[in-house]
Amino acid sequence: MRRWLVSAGDPVVAVRSSASNEDTGLASAAGQHDSFLGVHGIDAVVDAVRACRASLWSERATAYRKDSPTPAMAVIIQHHVDAAVSGVLFTSPDGSTLIEASWGLGPSVVEGHVTPDRYEVRNAGVTRTIADKPTALVRDGSHLVTRPVPADQRRTPTLSDATAVHLATLAHRAATTFGSPQDIEWAIAANTIWLLQSRPVTTHPPTPTPTPPSTRAVLSGTPASHGVATGSARVVRGPADFGFVRPGDILVCPYTDPAWTPLLSIAAGVITETGGVLSHAAIVAREHGIPAVLAVPRATDRIPTGVTITLNGSTGAVHLNPASET
Repeated sequence: MRRWLVSAGDPVVAVRSSASNEDTGLASAAGQHDSFLGVHGIDAVVDAVRACRASLWSERATAYRKDSPTPAMAVIIQHHVDAAVSGVLFTSPDGSTLIEASWGLGPSVVEGHVTPDRYEVRNAGVTRTIADKPTALVRDGSHLVTRPVPADQRRTPTLSDATAVHLATLAHRAATTFGSPQDIEWAIAANTIWLLQSRPVTTHPPTPTPTPPSTRAVLSGTPASHGVATGSARVVRGPADFGFVRPGDILVCPYTDPAWTPLLSIAAGVITETGGVLSHAAIVAREHGIPAVLAVPRATDRIPTGVTITLNGSTGAVHLNPASET
């Protein structure tokens, strides 16, 4: 069970970073700076504010901005929403909305720790893809904890069609207000929808394209970032493996959260076992221009380090290179 320690007190707030290089139409800096949920008490708030500002100099933040100047950091303190359901959505100029949702607090979706439900809303019609959602991040007193989702809820839809349409309607009102398609983090608590953050969409995920019948895909997943790459697979299960990654490797990992940003600057592509196309790491992969395929079941067990593979981030197909076949 994963834990984030917070201190006791009242009220409960979220302390969120907002650097001057974030949330522009050209670069999102998605997840590159620290934010904290479930913060209690003035001392804890002060500590969280300091940590937000210090995250300007984290390895992932400096890797993301490369040689650009260090930005200024503002910190926002908001009411903490104990979400029953949360996620991310993208609006599009054509009026459609892509929504990703899972149980509990938002980091499960934005950090790619679960594969979320997917809802595409177009002209008040809803197309849904319901995922297996085994865990949820929730607040338990002075801690945030990851808990198992009851078996009968793992494949239960997180949103009704009516709620998905309502959420899309609110999102397009925000897009009209800000004058461009929006990337919005949202939450639902006590049947109330909260729009927590809105920023311009910098990169749209691929529209899935069927793999031609003549092409043999060894594995397949969700197309998350355009492009095709061939390289040596490198299984990375966590930070202890970061030092083994070489330029041109294709990362094969359980998930990628924003801490993995330095790897995305040298990798040729990325394959994950969980995650959605609106997660922070998927957004950063698209901004780096490297292909990504997400939610490939048991990828770290089925693709050994060193095998040459080709992934197509536009179709979600992963192929064994003919030279590697036995």
